[in-house]
Amino acid sequence: MNDHLMRAVQDRTTDLVALTQDLIRYPTVNPPGEAYRPCAEYIARRLKRSGFEAEFVRGEGTPGDSDHYPRTNVIARYDGRGPGATVHFNSHIDVVEAGHGWSVDPFAGIVRDGRVYGRGACDMKGGLAASIIAAEAFLATYPDFSGAIEISGTVDEESGGYGGVAYLAGKGYFSKPRVDHVIIPEPLNKDRICLGHRGVWWAEIETKGRIAHGSMPFLGDSAIRHMGAVLHAFEEELFPALDQKQTRMPVVPEGARRSTMNINSIHGGQTEDFFPGLPSPNVADTCRTVIDRRFLLEEDISEVKSEVTSILERLKRDRPKFDYAIRDLMEVLPLMTERDTPVVEAVATGIREIFGKEPDYVISPGTYDQKHIARIGHLHDCIAYGPGILDLAHQPDEWVGIDDMVESAKVMAVGLDVMLRGAAVR
Repeated sequence: MNDHLMRAVQDRTTDLVALTQDLIRYPTVNPPGEAYRPCAEYIARRLKRSGFEAEFVRGEGTPGDSDHYPRTNVIARYDGRGPGATVHFNSHIDVVEAGHGWSVDPFAGIVRDGRVYGRGACDMKGGLAASIIAAEAFLATYPDFSGAIEISGTVDEESGGYGGVAYLAGKGYFSKPRVDHVIIPEPLNKDRICLGHRGVWWAEIETKGRIAHGSMPFLGDSAIRHMGAVLHAFEEELFPALDQKQTRMPVVPEGARRSTMNINSIHGGQTEDFFPGLPSPNVADTCRTVIDRRFLLEEDISEVKSEVTSILERLKRDRPKFDYAIRDLMEVLPLMTERDTPVVEAVATGIREIFGKEPDYVISPGTYDQKHIARIGHLHDCIAYGPGILDLAHQPDEWVGIDDMVESAKVMAVGLDVMLRGAAVR
């Protein structure tokens, strides 16, 4: 084990905790996109002290971007003494709303019982802090390395990443020859390497009807009842079929190693907003539902869609007056980085060194910004690795363990050593 490098990380434990607290104290809530610029400026100031050059890139024209809520990303780079590979640590700075049920202030960065509490502590400001400490420890130990290190704080991952990594990837920030290897410090446990994620298709289905007086529904045609027929067909046909589909992808948890679909929302007719506090006296002439279909590497996106549209088309043939429209909202193909890529082998070396065991290789049930790096940047040497327990993300009293952050930072530092100095991969 590289004792000098490990000691350099360990000696920065207090700094790591303070850095995590500072990041949590920026309430970068998305939506709408609060405090993005101040948080990005803080990261830039911090990294400039260590010799990084930093730039800000605004995701202009992306969803949610405005002068009041600019989609401000920060990308910092440290060039070594000679040419070589570039390793990029990418973390999103946005967090979901705090919600209810907290026993501590969600934006105070409270330290208690070996944990740092706060919204974003786990997902993923603890991972961002760990990557910064890993890079600073590496630079202090090996100032003469060849290659480059980049660290980015990007926005909007929680809403699809379009103002952050997707925008930057379109500008060449996540492509060769600028970048060779990417580590995304998402909270997936300190001894796991996440190789990718399942696919996702979001769509809105609308059933159509005819408005009439609620006291004479026979004069109208209820779009809500038509939607009920759709949901019944899903229950009887589609959900049982999805349960039978299994994957070779090592998805966690176990229940996600099959195809799934969630009914995200249903909206039908005129709501109580028609007369505040009272229902409307009308037959619903429209009903909309949003579906969230998660699919596997073994499935083709056209087949995924046809499973739904075939049910809708059959209902249109067989059910009197049934009519519908369907609109794509988002689609992301599943992806899985191979285990023999340089970044996987480098991080695996760190896990073996720090924990004395082989890493667990996993696939995320949901997507994250790796999709944009692979599909837009065409860079496939990319993984997710970071401290924290994914189950705590978006929960009240979210926390990240201090020891977990330190150990993950050591793994990241070893990974840098392997990729930038050629330390032996064992």
